[in-house]
Amino acid sequence: MKVRKAVFPVAGLGTRFLPATKAQPKEMLPIVDKPAIQYAVEEALAAGIETIIMVTGRGKDAIENHFDRSVELEQVLGAQGKADLLREVQMIPELAAFCYIRQKAPLGLGHAVLVTRDLVGEEPFAVLLADDLIDARVPGIQQILEVFDRYRASVLAVSPVSREELNSYGIIAGREVAAGVYQVTDLVEKPAPQDAPSNLGIVGRYVLTPQIFEALEQTPSDARGEVQLTHALKGLLRRQKVYAVELKGRRYDTGSKLGFLQATVELALKRSDIGEVFRAYLRGLKLDPGARRPVVDTARRTAQKKR
Repeated sequence: MKVRKAVFPVAGLGTRFLPATKAQPKEMLPIVDKPAIQYAVEEALAAGIETIIMVTGRGKDAIENHFDRSVELEQVLGAQGKADLLREVQMIPELAAFCYIRQKAPLGLGHAVLVTRDLVGEEPFAVLLADDLIDARVPGIQQILEVFDRYRASVLAVSPVSREELNSYGIIAGREVAAGVYQVTDLVEKPAPQDAPSNLGIVGRYVLTPQIFEALEQTPSDARGEVQLTHALKGLLRRQKVYAVELKGRRYDTGSKLGFLQATVELALKRSDIGEVFRAYLRGLKLDPGARRPVVDTARRTAQKKR
């Protein structure tokens, strides 16, 4: 069966980017001139996905507005003769069929996937996390779909991670069945380095069979009250095979400040319109380490006002 639907969990609070994300979704922060979520959506569409299911939450209206029409903006661009920009903004809502469902509380990635059950139905589907921006010749989710087509089982994307990062990822154990492809034998959520079964961490691309929903329903919440997708996949392993594939290409963790900056710089350098000028700017850049903008300690100032 063809994978037609992709789930995008975008209900997170974006605390790593506060205060920038206090009033706007982190998924709408721009990488050069396009929001991070649009890169992931375009990746899915390039792989043949037809329906995009967004799992949103409070304060995420900007995402829905971005993938909808803006009649006023279109009228202004048309009146100003900005045909190229007009075509670009008109193209966005035509990318795919978009569906939205609310996750009423931040109860974990597994719970976010579970709330899409009625929209997904009894068919395999993809899951893409917008924090992971994959710059690759073959779209990241397409690489996962190719392995799914071969084995007709759930497939996870993995990537080697450093020892220091092991406790930030779900880590797989498995045996290699083809170049870069593993049959998963176990999964451990955020292990201590000495307890990790490998250095292959799960990154934000999945193709899942519909049986994952039953596994999610039977997965207890963790100590933080969240349902973890990794725990549900471990339960799914008892019923059917699960595979993992090492992603090819450059992966950016745009959910972290460093990864966000790396993606912005490296993708800007690849642009035909600004790449060369930006490269020249970077080569000539001289920083004065002593010239730092003073940081306002807002907590201290608030405390002083209360006195």
